[in-house]
Amino acid sequence: MAATHAEWTKLWSVRSTWWCLGSAAVLMVGQAVATAFSESTEIPASRIAVDGVFYLVQFVVLALAALFVAGEYGTGGIRSTLQWVPVRRRVLAAKCAVLAPTLFVVGVVLAALAIAVSVPLLNERVPGTPVGEAVRTALAAGAYCALLGVLTVGVSVALRSVAGALTVTFLLLLVAPLLLGGMGLVAVLDYLPGIAGVNVMIGEGELSPLSGNPVPYNEFAGLGVLAAWVAAALVAGDAVLRRRDA
Repeated sequence: MAATHAEWTKLWSVRSTWWCLGSAAVLMVGQAVATAFSESTEIPASRIAVDGVFYLVQFVVLALAALFVAGEYGTGGIRSTLQWVPVRRRVLAAKCAVLAPTLFVVGVVLAALAIAVSVPLLNERVPGTPVGEAVRTALAAGAYCALLGVLTVGVSVALRSVAGALTVTFLLLLVAPLLLGGMGLVAVLDYLPGIAGVNVMIGEGELSPLSGNPVPYNEFAGLGVLAAWVAAALVAGDAVLRRRDA
């Protein structure tokens, strides 16, 4: 409990957290307004929110998580952290326990905000978004942001570098789908973490805007795919944290 309280204090006592959250809100609302105002827009408000999360908000999530974890290696603060909490696995668990619920709330709020802004601007060009669909999309966005943040925690601990963590996660989320798609390995795309997140937010049977294929699994299976990536990242991070000096 003490370790979690310490990590909570660290998260909210630095300016980078507030800058990241403020930037995410501005980007999400700006994207929703610009897309909804466009006369060519024929997608519902829930899809606008999904696009905002994938193309904008997720990169703010990556930055926030990487700065929260790997930033300690850059400043040398990790040495004090490990002295105060000598059981290193507790440090990793405390960081995840603080970051995951925070990012879940952020994802839910931003997705709901994007939908609320988009609906009146779309007017009668696009059918309205049912409340149930809006709630499902917001919750799925929150789950994706939370899992993506924890995945970045594992990568950041393993690489001990903000730049390295951002590079690897960026390659995994955007470059890998482009490469696999170009190689014709379309069936693999749905099981990459970023594509799985989009599929969870869109729902089973809908056409994925990234792969162009119907989503092959339901939300729970998609969350399982994401959880598998998160588990692999945390295992790698835990191994490095326990075996290497700070």
